[in-house]
Amino acid sequence: MIGIKEIQEMLPHRYPFLLIDRILEMEVNKRIVGIKNVTINEPFFQGHFPGHPIMPGVLLLEAMAQTGGVLAMRSALEEGMDIKTKVIYFMTIDKAKFRKPVGPGDQVRFELEQIKGRGNIRGYKAAALVDGALVAEAELMAMIVDR
Repeated sequence: MIGIKEIQEMLPHRYPFLLIDRILEMEVNKRIVGIKNVTINEPFFQGHFPGHPIMPGVLLLEAMAQTGGVLAMRSALEEGMDIKTKVIYFMTIDKAKFRKPVGPGDQVRFELEQIKGRGNIRGYKAAALVDGALVAEAELMAMIVDR
């Protein structure tokens, strides 16, 4: 399990844009499982939507990408890359689908499987689940670059 401090060592994101709380499982260059505990205190709920709070779909995609970023950076570290001099950039989103809304009190589980891993390019098949039900899915691509 990886906690928030180690996540922050691998990703440049900070509040209010760091959208994952913990990594539960990880196999370098293969797969990762992360979680986000969604609370009513999230700043985006003020405007999305008043009286009917729903986590924006683009933020679910961003949280998937951040989860993939942790896997990419940990994999790069295992491959001998100095990740302190690197950052990961989100490149593409394909086949994105949103199935159910996510709201306060939900715990979103992000499950990603690496489908491409060559050099500094990483690709993932990603799913977001709440209580075992699929709420969103996509294929994501990212690139590790010098800071």
